[in-house]
Order: sequence, then structure tokens, then C-alpha cells
Amino acid sequence: MPRFYCPLPLSIGSTIDLPDEVAHHVFVLRQNVGDHINIFNGEGGSYVATLTQVAKKNVQAEVKVFLPEECELPYSLNLVQALPEASKMDWIIEKAMELGVSAIQPLAAQRCVVRLSAERAEKKQAHWQGIIVAAAEQCGRNRLAHLAPVMNFNQWLGQQDLHQRILLTPRADQSLADWSRHHPAQAVSLMVGPEGGYSDEEESLAIKHGVLPLSIGPRILRTETAGLAAITILNAAWGGM
Repeated sequence: MPRFYCPLPLSIGSTIDLPDEVAHHVFVLRQNVGDHINIFNGEGGSYVATLTQVAKKNVQAEVKVFLPEECELPYSLNLVQALPEASKMDWIIEKAMELGVSAIQPLAAQRCVVRLSAERAEKKQAHWQGIIVAAAEQCGRNRLAHLAPVMNFNQWLGQQDLHQRILLTPRADQSLADWSRHHPAQAVSLMVGPEGGYSDEEESLAIKHGVLPLSIGPRILRTETAGLAAITILNAAWGGM
């Protein structure tokens, strides 16, 4: 059954006009009147709806059944990802969504090659949001990860955060796997550096702000691998796989 994100009020028995992008997808997939689709609005659960009208620019559906099942992690997980080169961020966001993160914070760090102007940052934000939606539709999640605006490293570090903040670094004395085995599931913010990692100055500043430095093993992972490996380690230790 095709799945679509519809940011609309949904209730059993109501007939809705599907958003233009969803309507286009339904038309391209050659769905017909009477076919069933699965829709969700990000507020929890999903709905089975029956198509009642299918035209190129106008698709309607009647909401039939509510499905309460969720596949969210049993703890809140924020991926704080320093901006990588090229299109790596697209891949990171897609896979982080599949692995269950609840929020994504793009970060501008000292060693980031990518520098975004305000206009480019706004365009990237819209592009990344589209990736989050598509990933949710594909992997079966009914809630979208919150995508925060790009922030400067020092600015983000100075914010109050109720999560346990963890900085992934090969210089740490303790591993994330060992730490997670000895601590209960809890809200976590995972800080992943850019190519070349965070600078010594940034790591020292983070530790002064109470951030916990942890490693993810003896090998140096690429920035697009490190965060996903860390998420998987926590999933295996605390549930969610």
C-alpha cells in the first residue's frame, strides 16, 4: 500500500483533497478510484484511505481506518551533524531517519568546508525537509524528525540542553558501546564532526560545557559513517533495532 505524508487534519469518515505533491505521486503511480493508500500527518499513527477521485491535478480520498502502530525509538535521539562536503548531508539525513532519530541539528564547525549563506541555508533546509518526508514514507515512521536551522558550533554549545550531550572523538578514553551498556536509555545528543573532525579548541570547549567525549572504536570513520554507527550502537544497547 503506497504511503504518503499529508500535513492535514485527519479523522475517520472525512474526505480530503490530497496535497499537490501527493496527488501527483498518486497519478504517476496510476492509482485508481477505489484503491487504498496509507497516509500520516506526523501527529502519530497513520490512516488507511480510499481514493474517491483521481485526476491529474485533483485527487481526493476518504479516510477509513486509523492504525495506531508506531516504530519510534524508546528514547529521544538528536543527531548534531557538522556540515560535510557535497551531498553527504542528504545521505546522512535519510539514513538517520531510517534509524529513528527524533531531531537533526546541522552545525557549522571550524573544519567545515561547506559555508552556507542565509539564502543557501534556507534552500538547503527545504531540500533536507523533503528528504525527511521521503524517508518517513519509505521506512514506515509516522513522525518526522525535527530539522533545526544551521547553527554555529559555539552558539549551539551555549544553549541549554536536557539531553546527555556526547561528542564522538577517537581521543576519548571510553567507548560509546561501553558507556551505553552501563547507563539506562535516555535522551541523547550525538555530536559528529566534519571531515577532519572537530578541532582541539572545539573539543576542549565542549568538554568544559559538560559534553561527554566517547569513541566508537579503534578505526577512524568518515563523517557520513560515524553518526550512523553511533546511532546503531545505541539502538542495539537500548532497543529500537
